[in-house]
Amino acid sequence: MAERAGPILVQGPVEIRLDDGRTIVSRRPMVALCACRRSRRYPFCDTSHRRRCPAASEE
Repeated sequence: MAERAGPILVQGPVEIRLDDGRTIVSRRPMVALCACRRSRRYPFCDTSHRRRCPAASEE
C-alpha cells in the first residue's frame, strides 16, 4: 500500500526493470520502493521522504 510521500512496500523477492533497460534484483522478504524520487538508492527507499517531509512519517 502506498502512503502519501512514503514508500511502496512490496513483498519480495523482486526484480525491477529500469527505464534504461537495467534490471535490479532484491532477495529481501520485504522491499520498500521509493515513491518520492528523492532516494539516493532509487528505486529503493532510503527514508529521504522523512527528512524532507515530516508529515509523511506522522501518518
